[in-house]
Amino acid sequence: MNALKSLSEVHRSVVVPDGGSFIKKLLAFSGPGYMVAVGYMDPGNWATDLAGGSKFGYALLFVILLSNIFAILLQHLAVKLGVATGRDLAQICRDSFPKSINIFLWLMAEVMIIACDLAEVIGTAIALNLLFHIPLPIGVVITAADVLVLLFLQKKGFRYLEALIIALIGTVVVCFVLEILFSQPAIAPLLHGFVPTRELFTNEQMLLIAVGILGATVMPHNLYLHSAVVQTRAHALTDRGKKEAIKFATIDSTIALSIAFFVNAAILILAAATFYVSGHGEVAEIGDAYKLLAPLLGIGLASTLFGIALLASGQNSTITATLAGQVILEGFLQIKVKPWARRLVTRALAIIPAACIVLLHGSSGLSSLLILSQVVLSMQLPFAVFPLVLFTSSKKKMGVFANPLWLKIFAFGIASIIGTLNVWLIFNIFS
Repeated sequence: MNALKSLSEVHRSVVVPDGGSFIKKLLAFSGPGYMVAVGYMDPGNWATDLAGGSKFGYALLFVILLSNIFAILLQHLAVKLGVATGRDLAQICRDSFPKSINIFLWLMAEVMIIACDLAEVIGTAIALNLLFHIPLPIGVVITAADVLVLLFLQKKGFRYLEALIIALIGTVVVCFVLEILFSQPAIAPLLHGFVPTRELFTNEQMLLIAVGILGATVMPHNLYLHSAVVQTRAHALTDRGKKEAIKFATIDSTIALSIAFFVNAAILILAAATFYVSGHGEVAEIGDAYKLLAPLLGIGLASTLFGIALLASGQNSTITATLAGQVILEGFLQIKVKPWARRLVTRALAIIPAACIVLLHGSSGLSSLLILSQVVLSMQLPFAVFPLVLFTSSKKKMGVFANPLWLKIFAFGIASIIGTLNVWLIFNIFS
């Protein structure tokens, strides 16, 4: 087995105190969960949340809640895998599967990273255009510059990178708290939206958007990333130390994903309270939402806050997608590539199609490309979920940390539901 460590430049670089209070321990472990959470509120989620809220009001809040529960469990499994085995998901796939399967999984994962990066490029370019009137082609090219920020912060220390992520998440949260206050949603229908209705299963259009929300929310690259970034903590490598690390890392990710749940729900609630109630039921594009918010709410700041949140979301997601790409490449191929080189290659593969589409079709083409990126991510999801559930259920690999029977059943059930719904979604989109 090769000794190459996950994200070796920051592996076990964050000191965890031996003693101290619960809060002190939690703060030491806090950070990786927020890096993962940004993938659950990236620009790819915005289109599906906007479409769901503008077309069906609050009815799909239940789907966002269900998606978040699935995400919390899957990220817990990723934490367990990374802490218990000392290997990330890509590495343990390489250790366990034949070469042909690993090559296939690696290619699928690379397509996933490009699709994810594409969503971030598009989201950031649209935000720059809406806020500063920067032409979309130039905005697409500007997105390549974020590699400099990533490299600078990685050299300063992993905690600086985590601090930037948390600050950007805070920006998004503040923006949407204000948006909810501006839109003044009706409380009773909002709460009713968290209860599933029969229409969700009988209305094919509603079900299609619901599955799109699920596919856009549970991000496959986060499973690779989380199993790696939890290894940045220098906890004791005994069973007791690992158990403590799993506990605090799970609390960290659960809190962070709860914040992501608020953001996704807030986007849908804003769309329902603003567009659905005013009869604008076809608002699914980010640009249309930005232009309509201020006049419909009568508050000029509403559109600006929406654009700022989109920009912060896009920048956040692009940082974590880069790290996930590094984990996947090094884990499957066991070769070390300098982060700047990996970043530029991935970003170039995302910028080229985005630039071509925007030159040929403008903003409407970018919106279609954003939806396509989410379809591609949906197609990749089972290739990450099933290996994760399989490995964390194995006593041979996990020892005392293997999933108990009830968790095995629950996890395989979730994996099967996600796989089935994504196949259904892809079939409906292409048919």
